[in-house]
Amino acid sequence: MTVTVAEESIETRLFINGEFVESENAKTFDLISPKTQEVVARVHEASEQDTNRAVAAAKAAQPAWAALSPDQRGKYFKTLATLIREHDKEFATLEALSMGHPISSYFHGAACAKIFEHYSEAGYGVQGTSSVNTPGFVNLTFRQPYGVVAAIIPWNVPLLFFGKKLAPALIVGNTVILKSSEKAPLTSALLAKLIQEAGFPPGVINVITGFGNVSGSVLSYHMDVRALSFTGSTRTGRLIQEASAKSNLKAISLELGGKSPAIIFEDADLDAAAAATQFSIQTTSGQTCMANSRIYVQDTVADRFIELFKTKFAAVNIGDPTLPETNHGPLADKMQYDNVMKYLEIGKKDGKIILGDEPYSSPDGKGYFISPTIFIETPEDSRIMKEEVFGPVVIINVFKTEEEALAKANDTEYGLYASVFTKNIDRALKFAKGLEAGTVGVNCTSPLTGQDTPFGGYKGSGIGREGLPNYSLDFFLETKSVLLKLDL
Repeated sequence: MTVTVAEESIETRLFINGEFVESENAKTFDLISPKTQEVVARVHEASEQDTNRAVAAAKAAQPAWAALSPDQRGKYFKTLATLIREHDKEFATLEALSMGHPISSYFHGAACAKIFEHYSEAGYGVQGTSSVNTPGFVNLTFRQPYGVVAAIIPWNVPLLFFGKKLAPALIVGNTVILKSSEKAPLTSALLAKLIQEAGFPPGVINVITGFGNVSGSVLSYHMDVRALSFTGSTRTGRLIQEASAKSNLKAISLELGGKSPAIIFEDADLDAAAAATQFSIQTTSGQTCMANSRIYVQDTVADRFIELFKTKFAAVNIGDPTLPETNHGPLADKMQYDNVMKYLEIGKKDGKIILGDEPYSSPDGKGYFISPTIFIETPEDSRIMKEEVFGPVVIINVFKTEEEALAKANDTEYGLYASVFTKNIDRALKFAKGLEAGTVGVNCTSPLTGQDTPFGGYKGSGIGREGLPNYSLDFFLETKSVLLKLDL
């Protein structure tokens, strides 16, 4: 059943110091439906002054929040998780309206609730060390919160990143300013309503929406923000790192773009490999940083694999993301659509298109839809092979030897995810070691990740790691050495 949301009930204001407020200059921007190209909502845009107010609120609230025990902080998390689950269908509908994610595959609410539940009981795992190795001293290390931290989240799975960044930061005693993406602000604003309902103290969580060159830049340069976690493009990640270097050298965690390869050997289960790799590039209409947008298949099985992949990739239900039968929605907005169309023209010029040459046209002639698209015989130096497309577009090329496959897979500035499909355990381990990526899947691929393994990238795909058990917690904690001289 589809849940409808009345426009007048959609929260579009900023959440600062426990209250919803309009932007100080009353400036708003139109959020355009990627399906109808009509205005979904008019969202308040955070100014420099708004962002500074959010930081000030977080700074004022932090000492009292840090003074609570992990149990006391965790009780708010449990209440929030329950509220998120109660509003799951509303979250799904807002995401479909704002950036086109099909409700049929919406899992973000459940995942966000699960994250807050996990971290509600994780605070006591944060402990320092002790040493009596220095005569006359007992030496300790403390793990303490930074104070005020910031999170800047992407638009493709915003609720998931809301939980992944805020829950570990908050449970150890930090207070947070979260900037949601201007492409998908509505679920973050709804979650802020639930944060207010859950009774979080004012200023502990502040949620603002705006553009990177204003509110994002202010947070990146702000002297009172001591750590910042960002997921998004490599270009923006470089700007954030530069801002940190030019301000207070705040700790930075960056999960950035990808051009993830999948390597298919002749001994692989080709049907399973085709199913996994097509899902990787098709899910969220290809708008995921770890989608395997490059596939290398051994020459002896290339024709068979390509036919299997093409059949599976073409069999999508493209259309209205609010309908339960749809599993392939539009791209997030016109900018994203135009960017993918640019790469399609490059691909047609440099390679050979075998699926997607006829663009999808919705019944009303509107919407930013891109059909699943396959290119073959594409030169390795083509821009479509080197740059992140962020759409349902895959390039399938052929290789002969292991050495050739590994060299081609690693010939990229990115290193977020890579996969190898083979039944040869020696080959699997060789590629697991040799692939330059933060995560390597063997006979599996993205978006699959390990619940208790870290996630992050090599090279231009980022700095730092997120995840359980303590990778995210560690990022949001300072380490202090304490030397206790004994009077012996």
